[in-house]
Amino acid sequence: MDKLPISLTMIAKNQAHNLPKSLGSVASWVSEIILVINDCTDETESVAKLYGARVEERPWSCRRDQKNIALDLASYQWVLGLDADEVVSEALRQDIHDFFREDHLKYVGAYFPRKTWLIDRWITHGDFYPDYNLRLFRKDYGRWGGSREHDKVIVQGKVKKLKGELLHYSFPTIDFTITKLPEYASSFAKEALEKGRAWNWLDVLFRPPWRFFRSYILKLGFLDGFPGFYVASMAAFSNFFRYSKLFELSKSCDHSNTAQTDLNQRK
Repeated sequence: MDKLPISLTMIAKNQAHNLPKSLGSVASWVSEIILVINDCTDETESVAKLYGARVEERPWSCRRDQKNIALDLASYQWVLGLDADEVVSEALRQDIHDFFREDHLKYVGAYFPRKTWLIDRWITHGDFYPDYNLRLFRKDYGRWGGSREHDKVIVQGKVKKLKGELLHYSFPTIDFTITKLPEYASSFAKEALEKGRAWNWLDVLFRPPWRFFRSYILKLGFLDGFPGFYVASMAAFSNFFRYSKLFELSKSCDHSNTAQTDLNQRK
């Protein structure tokens, strides 16, 4: 298969079990694979090297910054950013080849839908789909931005929409769907406080039910059976959880500020 002038960039920690599917879907047609790892205790590095990856160890900062480290290591002008639990479908691979044959000189990036597997099926409605992601871009026009944990590529210029799907195997079990909630909620709460956002009752009372209604009814999540109901329920709960975390951190900051004020007055 002809190699495209693309650097594949990825970050990973203990992802040896996922890499054969993710890297196997791209290794034959990208020109370079850059993998930035941190604190791995499994065979992530050796598995990645089987697919020709250049592996670099870096201390963990956050998802966004770690992905920019990988981006800076890329040798090619065009970059495809993947997570270790994502697989490029055959349809998307063909779309990317067509893009380079016909359109890549007209654009600085391309985005496409991401489809997630949950429990027993592909989720094709609700908050999980189509979940468009811009992952193919020129490194001189784009950079990873967004929040520390909910990162996204931001480009300056014209982008094209592709139809092929990026396959997402993020949730191998129901238990796994809740493991990231504390990390993401804490990140959200910290950034909200840094921006001066205050906690209020309206967010807690109205945002969670709205998220469920939007996902399950407006976005037709009910068509995905029980998994669709679960997605909508988790969207509501995760929203409730992160605003509860904001309440907790805001009270902690209030107590710290009060204690510091008392200490200053005693001095």
